[in-house]
Amino acid sequence: MLLQESQATTTTVLRTSPEIRLNRRGNAPMRCCRRIAAAGALLAALLSALAVRSSLAERRRPLRFASGGFKVALFADLHYGENAWTDWGPAQDAGSDRVMAAVLDAEKPDFVVYLGDLVTANNLGIPNASLYWDRAISPTRRRGIPWSTVFGNHDDMAFEWPPEWFSPAGVPPVQCPPPTSMSISDCSFRGTPRHELMTGEIIHNGLSYSSNGPKDLWPAVSNYVLQVLSQKKDDPVLLMYFLDSGGGSYPEVISSAQVQWFQSQSQFLNPNGRIPEIIFWHIPSTAYSKVAPKAKSEIRKPCVGSINKEDVAPQEAEWGMMDALAKRASVKAVFVGHNHGLDWCCPHEKLWLCFARHTGYGGYGNWPRGARVIQISEQPYSIQSWIRMENGTKHSDITLS
Repeated sequence: MLLQESQATTTTVLRTSPEIRLNRRGNAPMRCCRRIAAAGALLAALLSALAVRSSLAERRRPLRFASGGFKVALFADLHYGENAWTDWGPAQDAGSDRVMAAVLDAEKPDFVVYLGDLVTANNLGIPNASLYWDRAISPTRRRGIPWSTVFGNHDDMAFEWPPEWFSPAGVPPVQCPPPTSMSISDCSFRGTPRHELMTGEIIHNGLSYSSNGPKDLWPAVSNYVLQVLSQKKDDPVLLMYFLDSGGGSYPEVISSAQVQWFQSQSQFLNPNGRIPEIIFWHIPSTAYSKVAPKAKSEIRKPCVGSINKEDVAPQEAEWGMMDALAKRASVKAVFVGHNHGLDWCCPHEKLWLCFARHTGYGGYGNWPRGARVIQISEQPYSIQSWIRMENGTKHSDITLS
C-alpha cells in the first residue's frame, strides 16, 4: 500500500494575444480559434490523465509477503540516454536492458527498486527524459513485477552541450519527443523536472508504486512509504521508506524537513518499533565514509562485498537523518547507489549501510554489472542479501538482521 501519496495538481494557462483583431465579418482569426481549441484539447487530456492516475492508484494491490518471503531487486545507476547521437550510447542502453533481464529472470523478485540515476539527463540529445525513463522501467513492467523509483543526481540535470557538437560536423538532428497527455512537445533542452518524470511514470503504469511525495518537501520529490503486509493477515510486517537525496537541480542533501517527515511517519506507522524498516535513497550519507573500508583495499569483516575501487562520494551535508535512523532499533538497513565502484555492506551503530551494484552500462566504470538482491523472511524474521551478476553468478551473501 502506498502511504503519503500526494495529489498532483496541474495548472494550464491558456495564452491569447492581448488584442484579438476581428476580421470584416466580426470573427476572430481562424488561427486564434485553432489555438484555443488546441489548448482546450490539452486541458481535457490533462484532466483525463489525472483521472487515470486516480484509477491506477485505486487498482494497486497491497504488497504482500509470499510463502517464500518478499524479494526485492535493486537497479542502480542505469544512466540511460548517454551520447544517443553516437553508436556507443545506444549500445550502452542495450547492455543495461540485458543486465536487468538477466537479473529478473534469474531471481524472479516480488518487487524492484530503481535506486536513482535512471537517466543521464545532462547528456540527453532530447529534452524529455521521460522517454528514456520509460525504457528503464520496461524490463520490470513487461514481467508484471511492481516497482518504485527514487531520484538520483543525474535524473533532472540541465543539458550540457557536448564539445563535439561544435566541430565541423555540426549539431546532429534533434528528435523531439511527441506531445503527451502532460505536455506539448518541446525542444528547448530545458530538461524534465522531477515531479514531471514521476507524474508521467505513475499515470501510465499501474504497477508503479512511486509517489511525488508531500509538496512541502519539494524540490525533494521521491519521499514516500510502502508497507508490505503479512502473508496471511492484513497487518504490515515490513515498512520501506524512500527518500530523495538531491543532486541535479538542487544540492545533494537530505534536508532537515525530510528528517522531520521521516520521524513523524515512522512514529505514526510504527510507534512501538515492532515492524522492521528498511530505507532507500541514492547518494550515500557521510556515515558511509566513516565505516568504509580504505579505498582500493580488501573488504574485510564485518563488511561484506566484492568491489571497493573508489572513495565514498557522500552528500554535501548531514542534517540529522543518520541520527534519526540510528535511534530506531526497527531500522535494519539503508541501501544507496551513486558510487559505481562500490558494492559493500558495513555495520553502523545497530543498522547496516549497503551499496547496490552498478547495474547500467551507462555511467563511469568498467566493472562487471549486476544488482543487489534483498530477501526478507517473515517467520522467523530475517534479511538476507547478495549480488546477482549479469553472467548469472551470485556472491557477497550477508545476513543483515
